[in-house]
Amino acid sequence: MANERLRVALLEHGTTVDALAEAVRVDAKTVERWITQGRIPYRKHRFAVAKLLGVEEAYLWPDALTPKQAAAVSGSELVTVYPHRWAVPKDTWGRLFSAAQEEIGVLVYSGIFIAQDTGIMRTFAEKAKAGVRVRILLGDPDALEVAQRGADEGVGDGMAAQTRMALMLYRPLQQVEGIEIRLHHTILYNSIYRGDDQLLVNTHIYGKFAADAPVMHLRKIVGGDMVSTYTDSFEAVWAGATPVES
Repeated sequence: MANERLRVALLEHGTTVDALAEAVRVDAKTVERWITQGRIPYRKHRFAVAKLLGVEEAYLWPDALTPKQAAAVSGSELVTVYPHRWAVPKDTWGRLFSAAQEEIGVLVYSGIFIAQDTGIMRTFAEKAKAGVRVRILLGDPDALEVAQRGADEGVGDGMAAQTRMALMLYRPLQQVEGIEIRLHHTILYNSIYRGDDQLLVNTHIYGKFAADAPVMHLRKIVGGDMVSTYTDSFEAVWAGATPVES
């Protein structure tokens, strides 16, 4: 069976069969067989092709990895786990955003600690001016989901108040081209902070403040799918969120 995913990935990337063959050091006829006959390349070639085309190995060859291999690769995306958000070093947050070259993303209810950090806010503005896409997703302060999270944490209307405060603090960034802010009505099981292929994922625990919950530091590697799982979730929330008017 032909590998249409590989064929389309080549077209989207603007790469020819001959160019791909040369890049991964195989014969062009071998690449043709990968496409037309669905042949599965050796692991080193799968890795090289996926990296070159900017897609996941598991997407191009979903049957290539055994469940055990896939789990091992995905597990390698876990850099470290912090027992609490407050235990994450301050410079870790700074590096996450300052190192981004393409994408910065924040998915929270309020994330007030980010909005109150003038250094990070300055980084967002500078990165956007440099061409980095910056997307902020805040909970709609009038949403039932925000009210429920406030109840779960035992702060009642405090969660909605924090969300309104965060929205106010983000207002100046709305004037910066490249920064987009939207409000969502989503039950968040995690807050997600993204800088390109790295994430800090803050889990949510019933009855606990987010600052007291664990944080996973993830870094994308070819063949892994943990980072993709969270970035796909971010995109789903973004698609259903409402843009904040300037």
